[in-house]
Amino acid sequence: MTRDGAAGGVTMGVEEEFLLADPETACTVPAAQAVLRRAHHEASGVDGSGFKAEFLASQVESATAVCTTLEELREDLARDRARLADSAREEGLLLLSSGAAVLSDGRPPVTEGDRFRRISELFADIVDGYQVCGCHVHVGVPDRETAVAVVNRVRRWLPTLLALSANSPFCEGRDRGYASWRMMEQMRFPASGIPPRFPDAAAHDAEVARLVEYGSLIDDRMSFWLMRPSPWLPTVEFRVADAAATVDDAVLQAALGRALVRRTLADLEAGVPEPELDERAARAAVWAAARYGLRGYGIDPVTRARKPAGALVDELLRYAAPALEETGDTGTVRRLMAAVREEGTGADRQRRAWERGGPRAVVELLAAQTDAREHEGI
Repeated sequence: MTRDGAAGGVTMGVEEEFLLADPETACTVPAAQAVLRRAHHEASGVDGSGFKAEFLASQVESATAVCTTLEELREDLARDRARLADSAREEGLLLLSSGAAVLSDGRPPVTEGDRFRRISELFADIVDGYQVCGCHVHVGVPDRETAVAVVNRVRRWLPTLLALSANSPFCEGRDRGYASWRMMEQMRFPASGIPPRFPDAAAHDAEVARLVEYGSLIDDRMSFWLMRPSPWLPTVEFRVADAAATVDDAVLQAALGRALVRRTLADLEAGVPEPELDERAARAAVWAAARYGLRGYGIDPVTRARKPAGALVDELLRYAAPALEETGDTGTVRRLMAAVREEGTGADRQRRAWERGGPRAVVELLAAQTDAREHEGI
């Protein structure tokens, strides 16, 4: 097994989900189609641009091109955010990168399309007003067997990635008491949380097929596990992070995700034994990460030990350090981590804004952070 080339822990890409809001009311607005029409017009002829609708009409999504450096990824993220923010502004709206809707005036309609209709019918009230957004990181792997093996080994770090990304303390006008309320919303679905361990790709695919047969999922693209082999790309997909408040937050998730994959590939080559997760500790670890972010304790799902969340971050960084050195990303990750330690997570920043001026101040902060051009001036 090789870690060189485009497939082995080198390439990465990011999918980002956003909300649209009215600057006057601070409420989400079901205007995705109008914003996407403008964004596609602005991006016409630009390689790698990818904008599309999401489940609800108040949401839009962007996808970067396949990247091999953090600098390239940052440029793609900033460019796509700027185009969507400009398109939203031309419709009199704000583009927000938040894990949940701070304010909502009623329930936005489901986006047109057979697949979204089927999701709505299957999950009923669970998805009524399900305005949550994530940041999904793809990292290239050689094949699906390797993808399953990588997911098995990276599972232990998923709660820590969630704690770092927490960016959804508010939902529909209330502080829900969690750093990531999005995660609590998502945990209500079948096939959610830390994925089970699978011995091979056939076992993984058979379990997904069973869930579809049971009626728990509409198709094999729909699991809510926090990491999975991509159903359609030669990648593993991290689905754990809340929507990243800033471009820097998204780059940090991508850098750490790629480093974890690279270090895991090295462990597989060297025959390092796979760590064994305690499943109950793993569930508790996800809950603690969603509840406290970096402002409390976390749980190591391998040792079952309760530790300060910051200590678990340090352990992740030590494990990923050799891979970060290989890709030349050590300095960037150190800088981004220092900013998170100083400024807090997206959830911490939202709460400080709320103290200053309530929901409108939070929405204004989110809009400024989402567009890298605005964030530089904060």
